[in-house]
Amino acid sequence: METPLPDKIDTLFINCHLATMAGNALSIIENAALAVTGKTIVRVGKEKDLQKSVKTRCQKIIDCNKCWILPGFVDCHTHLAWAGSRSNEFEMRLNGATYEEISKKGGGIFSTVKATRNASKDELFISASKRIDALLKQGITSLEIKSGYGLDLETELKILEVIRQLDEKFPLHIEATFLGAHALPPEFADNPDGYIDLVTQTMLPEVKAQGFATAVDAFCENIAFSRDQIKKVFKKAKDLGFNIKLHAEQLSDSNGAAMASEFNALSCDHLEYLSLEGAKKMAQHKVTAVLLPGAFYFLKETRKPPVDTFRDLKIPMAVSTDLNPGSSPVHSMTLILNMACMLFDMTCEEALLGATINGAKALGLEQSKGSIEAGKDADLVIWDMDTPEDLCYLAGLTPIKMVMIKGGIHHNNLQTN
Repeated sequence: METPLPDKIDTLFINCHLATMAGNALSIIENAALAVTGKTIVRVGKEKDLQKSVKTRCQKIIDCNKCWILPGFVDCHTHLAWAGSRSNEFEMRLNGATYEEISKKGGGIFSTVKATRNASKDELFISASKRIDALLKQGITSLEIKSGYGLDLETELKILEVIRQLDEKFPLHIEATFLGAHALPPEFADNPDGYIDLVTQTMLPEVKAQGFATAVDAFCENIAFSRDQIKKVFKKAKDLGFNIKLHAEQLSDSNGAAMASEFNALSCDHLEYLSLEGAKKMAQHKVTAVLLPGAFYFLKETRKPPVDTFRDLKIPMAVSTDLNPGSSPVHSMTLILNMACMLFDMTCEEALLGATINGAKALGLEQSKGSIEAGKDADLVIWDMDTPEDLCYLAGLTPIKMVMIKGGIHHNNLQTN
């Protein structure tokens, strides 16, 4: 039974088509209308049915001129707050150097760590603001940002404080994730267990005390941290009440996804080398698979994540930009949608679900974000296109007419009455 309509409707969208993403499908409603009051969607349906009960209560009516409305994109995996540039490494890769070779020469994450440690809070905020503004214009209305380019207490807290400031400035919803176990800093080169002790005994309690993050992530890989080391981090994180996420099986099979699943992780991300046993653990514990085709493309990888296995086991597949300076400097979700289809053989429907409701699942936000349903946040994007599949097909095109975040209108190119 539908809940009663409020006496006042703030915004009524008419003359539109909807791809609601409800029920794990595009769930298209043509010739639709959508009503918003305050920050919330209050009614969705056919225009002929909705106009009768809603029109007289409306403060504002927006004629969408047959455009499509989709939920705002949820970019569930980014490293958006960093300093410096890694364009020189791009040239190195073009000359044949691998991600691992660059890392061993002191490049990769370490060059960004050095620049980020040396940057002021204001410098980090300014550079990150430019990136967020670009993502907002791409239809992204919810965003995760990880720390992990500090690798010491002072800089990790500095990054997390900048993320909080970004959340206060921009209309997007931002989730902060602590990624202290991202790489082994040079000062701990001969003492990895000592660094894990620093993360667990000092960093995690302070991040919790400051209230800076909701989740803890780590990098389980032969160039980063072992399964046992990350298990120590996750045990402490769980004790402190953090959600769990993991960079898993990107370059090799470390069996990290199975371990993270035992901690009821929200997501495991990358997963190119995931085993069937690891996938079964993810399915058992309802862990979302976050696929990152930007990194796959940029690193010229050849091993694809096991998409067929995810389908067979009914593991939700999210897709994300993985925006970062080294392995995925990609600022376009629509380009990521195209890559997900072309590189990972996902269908358009799977890719669009991955950038909306499944992205929300990867952040634990599926009750309020990721689909167009009554009672959810009014995070909406109006697109001037023929079909939703155009967002996957027309690589990188973003024909946005309007963005709404929690009932507030941004980038409006439509007429209102």
